[in-house]
This record gives sequence, structure tokens and C-alpha cells, in this order.
Amino acid sequence: MNKLDCTGFLQRALPRLGLHWPGFRKVRKIVCKRLERRRRALGLASLDAYREYLDEHGDEWEALRALCSIPISRFGRDRSVFALLEHAVLPALAGAAGARPERTLTCWSAGCASGEEPYSVSILWGLQLAQCYPGVALRVLATDVDNQLLERAAIGCYGWSSLKEVPQVWCERAFERRGGAYCVREPFRAAVTFARQDVRLSVPDACFDLILCRNLVLTYFEPELQRAVMRRIADTLRPGGALVVGLHETLPQGIDDLAPWPQARAVFRRPGATPAAPP
Repeated sequence: MNKLDCTGFLQRALPRLGLHWPGFRKVRKIVCKRLERRRRALGLASLDAYREYLDEHGDEWEALRALCSIPISRFGRDRSVFALLEHAVLPALAGAAGARPERTLTCWSAGCASGEEPYSVSILWGLQLAQCYPGVALRVLATDVDNQLLERAAIGCYGWSSLKEVPQVWCERAFERRGGAYCVREPFRAAVTFARQDVRLSVPDACFDLILCRNLVLTYFEPELQRAVMRRIADTLRPGGALVVGLHETLPQGIDDLAPWPQARAVFRRPGATPAAPP
């Protein structure tokens, strides 16, 4: 497949899906390879033929959307983010949760892919923080639009490449070996619930202390859709809650009710409570 042909195809097709071409520049080769495999599987001679196929088969657009999904996920991805969660964000949120009758710290991992991010939050809490907040329970809702990724996430078993950035203590205490795979131990799985949801269309009907929405909406969605989706996401944050975005992402205009977390990058707070000092 000619790379210029593929680029042109994506530039024309992505807006139909609410996606933003600039976000795909670095991952274009991956998407183009998938497109080539899909074209061949359908027995089509060219991308022009595939474009015609899309016009004639409306349900193929959902297949194309799946081809454009780029899950890049590892346990503890972006160490600086998880260090900030450990030492500042989660302690503040847990302190506030402990003062509520239900004593539950609620988290949403939006675009969770194959589950590494929500499990990372659960492991971080269980190994490093839970003992400091007795009686406070962590509950993580992890959502994605891709059923295949969610099925893998529910199984909770991974190759070594997914764990190579985590501390050794995580490997020893949070995972068990099954054949050649590393599987999340049950105590850390129990806190995480997986569900299918397309954030382009809706958000959970719940209120969260912590939301992680990294390298999804603000990277791949078109600007207008970014604003609409991030507005809905921000509205699910509890007062004093925290929103974590990608390290190289910024909030779109119109999300003015979130303020930067003190001395933090890529973390924003909904006003309503002052972040507490770690215990």
C-alpha cells in the first residue's frame, strides 16, 4: 500500500469517525498495515475500492473504527504520573473518602485497553497506600469500546513486556506465573470492574474521585468532539476530585472549572476541597 494513498484515505475517513488526523501521524504505519490486511481479507483491489465498500456497507465504519484503535498500555506507564498518584493525589483523595459515610474511593479508567492501567491503580493502592487508610475501599471502573481488549483485561494475564517498568515488589506480590504469563492476583483484580462504553457517546452514570483519561480523547478525537467528551467527563468528577490526562495533553477551551493540581503536570482538580498533605 502506498503510504501517500493511506495518508489521504485516513485524512478523509477519520473525521467521519470523529477522529483527528494529527493524533495519528506517529501511529500511521500501524493503522495502514491493519488497513492493508482488512482490504485483502475483503478481496478488494485498492483503497479506492475499500472506500466504495464503506459507502455501500455502513456497518464497515465500525470495523474501520476498530482498526484505528491504538492501545498502547503497560503497567505503571509514565512513572512520574504514578509517583504523583502515590505521593500526592491518592492520599488526598483517600483522606476525603475516609470522611464520607461510604468510605469508598472511586476511580474511572477511561479507554482502559487491555487493563494495565486500572490494575496498576489497584496494585498501587493495595501495596503502597491501603494500610494508611484502614476502612477505605478502592473501586475502579475500567471502560473501553473494544470488546476483545476487555476480554483480555478480564483474564488479567500479560507478557513480561507489559511489566518491565514496574517495581520488583509488584512482580513478586501482585502477579503469579501461569506458564509464560504473569497474571494479576485476585486481591488486586477484585477492586476492578470492566465494562464496554464508547466515550464518544456517553459516560458512566456515577461520580468519581479519580478519572484517568490518558492519550485517548485529547490525542485522537477531533477538537469539537474533544470539548464535548471532556465536558461530560469533567462533570462526573466529585468536588475535589482529580482528572489525569496524558503528559503531552492539555485540556480544551471550555473546561474552565478544573484547575491544575498543585505542582503537578497533567493532573487537574475540580474545586471544592483543598488537597490534603500525605499522611
